[in-house]
Formats: sequence, C-alpha cells, structure tokens
Amino acid sequence: MASKKSTWPVFQFNESKDTISLLHLWIQIVGKVKLKKSPWQNHSWHGALHVNYQGLTTNSIPYENGIFEIMFDFIHHELKIKTSSGTRDRFSLGGQTVASFYEMLMEKLEFLGIEVTIDDMPEEVIGAIPFSKNTKKVPYQANEVQKFWKVLVHTQNVLTNFRSGFIGKQSPVHFFWNSFDLSYSRYSGKPISSPENTEGENDLNAQEVFNVGFMPGNLTFPNPCFFTQLKPTLPSIKDQKVSPEAAEWKDELDRFILPYDVVQKSDSPKETLLSFLQSSYEACANLAEWNRKELEANRANEI
Repeated sequence: MASKKSTWPVFQFNESKDTISLLHLWIQIVGKVKLKKSPWQNHSWHGALHVNYQGLTTNSIPYENGIFEIMFDFIHHELKIKTSSGTRDRFSLGGQTVASFYEMLMEKLEFLGIEVTIDDMPEEVIGAIPFSKNTKKVPYQANEVQKFWKVLVHTQNVLTNFRSGFIGKQSPVHFFWNSFDLSYSRYSGKPISSPENTEGENDLNAQEVFNVGFMPGNLTFPNPCFFTQLKPTLPSIKDQKVSPEAAEWKDELDRFILPYDVVQKSDSPKETLLSFLQSSYEACANLAEWNRKELEANRANEI
C-alpha cells in the first residue's frame, strides 16, 4: 500500500525570516499584555499563548469589567479582541509596522475599557528596538504565516498525544512569545537548588524538567527544528542515543534537535516526531534516575 503524502507544510526560516521576525515582535506585544493582566502561575505559564483553530490566542484574560481575549487570526489575517461585555474590535495584520501595531492595539484596548501599560522593549531579540519606535516596513507574507501556524497545529497534536503518557506534574502545550517556541514540559518532582536552573525568575518550586517543542528558527539558528532538553543538564546527556538517526545533540543550544524537514518529508511525520520525543524522554529520565513507574501512565491516547 502506498504511503499517504505528508500534510505537514514545507517551512524554511530563510524564506520567511522577515515576516517571522515581524510576527515575533507583534506576538510579544500581545503576550506582554496577557502577562501584565493575568495572575501569576508557576514557570510563567500565565503569560503563554495557545494554538487554536484560527491562529494563536491568549485565551481568557481578566480585566476590570470581566474577561477579554486577543487572537491572531491567521486565516483572515486579522487581530481580534473580544470581551465578556459583548464588545469587540479588530484590525488587519497586513501593512502594519511594529510601531503601528503597538499603537493600534493600545488604542483598541483603551476603547474597550481595558487599562494596561506594558514594557516597551522586546525580549530575547538581538538589536531590540522599543516597540513604539520600530517603524521599519517589513512585508507580511500571509502564505508563510499560514505555513508557520499549520506547523504549530500539527506539532500541538503530536505533543498532546505525547503528553497523555505522563501523570506527574506537567505543563499545558503552549506558545512562549519571548523565546518564540511551542513547548511542553514534564517534571520529575525532584527539586533543584540553583536559581539559574529555574525556568523563570522567582520560581521557588523549581524541579528537574524535561522540555520538548518546536522552534521555527531565528537569525542565530536559522533552522526550524524540534527539540528536547533536560534541565539541569547532565554532562553525559550528549552521549545518549535518540531516534531517528537524524536527531543530534547541539552544544550551542544545550539540547537534542531534529530538523523540521526530516519530519515533514517522513512517510509518517507523527510517528517520526513521537519517536524523537519518546526516545529522548527515556534517555533523559533514565539518566537522571526519574521514578518512571510513578510518573508514567500505562496507556497513551491516540488522536
């Protein structure tokens, strides 16, 4: 029987780097609004965005008159804001600079009665310029944005499937706007004492953690890839064998990576990615001596 053709889109950072870099900054602005208005959750989970049926969303955010939601609609290429009061607003993503996006969003929020002020500087961006001063015109390539979003949709489905096999403390599958990756984390329950090994500042309940996810690429590492990572890192982790053969350890990233195109070109992308996630987890958990019997479920749900 002939194998089914992959439905995962071809995605290369170099072909969409300007648009992805622009989108990174727009998403940071929205993420900072959510971070400012939401009550704190461990590991900064309260600030993350989530993949949905149209793009990326904040989900519900509390404000003075109820709750509101901000959503990037990557089908119609709009930013949408809705409130529990029934009011709503939107604007087109095309033709916006970082500065005009920032100004427009803040005006819309004020009009809807949402009071918020955010830090004007981007996070984890080389050569960062304040949002309000970044007037550089960058093309918004709608097709490339849709490809990026569809990669997130496929990846979220696999991560959700992988997540079902773990019953210990674990994160949602969520999108971090600062590091610009879709990720998921498992915790061993064993505390770590060194502050530099925590996932966020002031995280007083830091534990050993196994992170997995997808990075679309950036100017420093322009290769879309899936990753797995144990924190704190153990010296012999780089010697562990993970599958498939294309997976490798990257010292500069302190993690295992699997190039996106290996998954995309696979006859079975889902199984290829799951193999990478599971083999990496087993290698890391065994090396760190996690209590796998207590942490793992006896079954895994299929999508």
